Amino acid sequence: MFFITKFMIILTLIILSSFFSMAEIALAATKKSKLRVLIEENQVNALKILKLQETPGDYFTVIQIGLNAVAILGGIVGEGILSPYITNLLKDYTNIGVATIETISFLFSFIFVTSFFIEFADLIPKRLAMAYPEKISLKLVNIMIVLMKIFKPVIWIFNGIANTVFKIFKLPITKKEVITSEEIIAVFNEGAEAGVVLEREHYLIENVFELEHRWVSSAMTARDNIIYFLLTETEEEIKEKIAENPHSKFLVCEREIDSIYGYVDAKDILPRILKGEKSGLQNIREITKKSLLIIPNTLTLSEVLDRFNESREDFAIILNEYAHVVGLITLSDVISTLMGDIVYPSQEEYIIKRGENSWLIDGLTPIEDVKKALNIERFPEEDSYGTVAGFMMYMLKSIPKKAATLVFEGYTFEVVDVDNFKVDQLLVTKH
Repeated sequence: MFFITKFMIILTLIILSSFFSMAEIALAATKKSKLRVLIEENQVNALKILKLQETPGDYFTVIQIGLNAVAILGGIVGEGILSPYITNLLKDYTNIGVATIETISFLFSFIFVTSFFIEFADLIPKRLAMAYPEKISLKLVNIMIVLMKIFKPVIWIFNGIANTVFKIFKLPITKKEVITSEEIIAVFNEGAEAGVVLEREHYLIENVFELEHRWVSSAMTARDNIIYFLLTETEEEIKEKIAENPHSKFLVCEREIDSIYGYVDAKDILPRILKGEKSGLQNIREITKKSLLIIPNTLTLSEVLDRFNESREDFAIILNEYAHVVGLITLSDVISTLMGDIVYPSQEEYIIKRGENSWLIDGLTPIEDVKKALNIERFPEEDSYGTVAGFMMYMLKSIPKKAATLVFEGYTFEVVDVDNFKVDQLLVTKH
């Protein structure tokens, strides 16, 4: 009878400990996004859980009181539940000394009861709560609220002491909820894996946040590739440039590219050409617009997009700290980076996969695109350059020559084509 009574007490304590263990983990693991969905479905308990998550102090105090009380009682009751029986068994069948028998009995009883508690009162309940946090929270929240009311005086004392300690050490009492872009991306990654978010939606969302981390140099037309007009150019020269490079806008300079005068819109030039107006382009100053958007090369694509929005322009020249033109960017370039292959599937490929472990990469390919293609998390000091050619220059500490190679993250980068000191193409192979 004595054994049965103690066993029932132990069983009751295990059930209580399981309850508190599940309540603890379930509240912490329950996602606010799922709670808000349940609230919209008129789940009253979901609103209670959300409020408890905002101010969980009293909730967890009750749990700690319960768990510690159960642990103490379990130690008192459990220590003696098996010891007498093991002691008698050893006395009857062994010739070991009394002191040794008592020690063995105590250790065996302690290890057995402790293991039983760890497995059934802690480990299994917590794993269940992690697997089904919302379901368990909804079922246990009302009981926890009742316990919080019952133990209110005790909670007040413990919380008062805890708050005093926090104030002494100037520690925050409440958690500040700040959702980072990394967390949002992680959520959408999970959605993509679960099939809830479409592949194109997932791709677009990633690119939206990527704009904040990509420099303007990753999407601009580099200085050497800018098509521009000089004020001294003839009508025939201008027509030839337009025919060979059918852009919507052209930069206009006085003597050379760094002496910027303005820009002309193709829609202002073409009518003159089509009408066959003589000398229509001889004085290009007449149709040049001076309201040119000029931005520094230290901006991210997200900031560039803001500048376009503020100025209502879709064309900008990029200058460095010495007021030299380093590139040109359009609104279309930013949108192209954002939308990628969704909208611009036919755009020129900078990265061509030649085989299972081989890629031919244009020297002006943005480093972010290289990271994606090669599955490289980060390049060394990547804020110091914007392209894979810049990466080679940084790592080699010199102007790369043809056949120059370096090994990084299991990849060999080899320069295969150089044009007037500019790295045109690289061959990348995986080891």
